[in-house]
Amino acid sequence: MKISQKGLYALQAMMMLSRHYNQGAIRIRDIAYEEGLPEKFLELILLELKNARMVESVRGAKGGYQLRRAPSDIHLSEIIRLIDGPLAPFGDADQLRTLINRDDEHRALYQVFLAVRDAAAKILEHTSLADIMNGKRGDSSKSGKRKKKGESSVLPMVVHGSPGRGKEE
Repeated sequence: MKISQKGLYALQAMMMLSRHYNQGAIRIRDIAYEEGLPEKFLELILLELKNARMVESVRGAKGGYQLRRAPSDIHLSEIIRLIDGPLAPFGDADQLRTLINRDDEHRALYQVFLAVRDAAAKILEHTSLADIMNGKRGDSSKSGKRKKKGESSVLPMVVHGSPGRGKEE
């Protein structure tokens, strides 16, 4: 799955605001410092999140940003779609369905891509900020699979546009 640096920063900021839910507004400076994010870039991200009504700003000496809704009501898919667009690593679902219907020779390939897209979307749509804060995945109750001893639950993620990093290709 591809996620931009901006998308990753948005997720980190939202997780930080989740940790401080119902504790009042948090200043941008404090969010940036605690999460190690560039303050000016974070301002733009929070403005987008505010315009999407995920966070609200509070003015004054105790001002800053706070979640508009409970962490359990904000899903990762909502944040990623706002910042990075469609969740699909291979194009959006409608494009894939069109290719499946039009390209008989490659239909099976596009069906695999659609299944991957649907699986990723399902996980992100069923994982809330509260789930992340509690160390849960949104689909974990349905999978029934247990981790083997010593097996990591962390998956590699491709982050595009990372500042200060060269291409590894």
